[in-house]
Amino acid sequence: MILLDTHALVWLDGGNTQLGPQARKLIDDALHEDLLAVSTISFWELGMLQANGRVRLPDLARWRVELLSMGLKEIPLNGEHGIVANMLDNFHPDPADRLIVATAMLANAKLVTADQQILAWTGELETIDAGQ
Repeated sequence: MILLDTHALVWLDGGNTQLGPQARKLIDDALHEDLLAVSTISFWELGMLQANGRVRLPDLARWRVELLSMGLKEIPLNGEHGIVANMLDNFHPDPADRLIVATAMLANAKLVTADQQILAWTGELETIDAGQ
């Protein structure tokens, strides 16, 4: 399973060249194999970014439905995600990042991200650099 960090989802949908060719191929393969996912917290994060004018997206509810209809899986959060997110050692305090990492860990997924803090984290998480 491949889990997209929030920015990787936006880059993928927008055809952004910041998403590198290796990451793009892994994402495309995962989508074709029905193994591409996003955490529900990413939609909350995008809503917050949109409300603050930091990102421009179409209607978020409609966009989400379109993405899901194309095969993207949405992994809902539960109490276990919250507990794992709280227990990440030496991880920065951003709650959305913590929940995305916890989602990847609990789903045994590789996380596609360009977030240098996540990529540099030495915890038990398999990452793919989105820029590669």
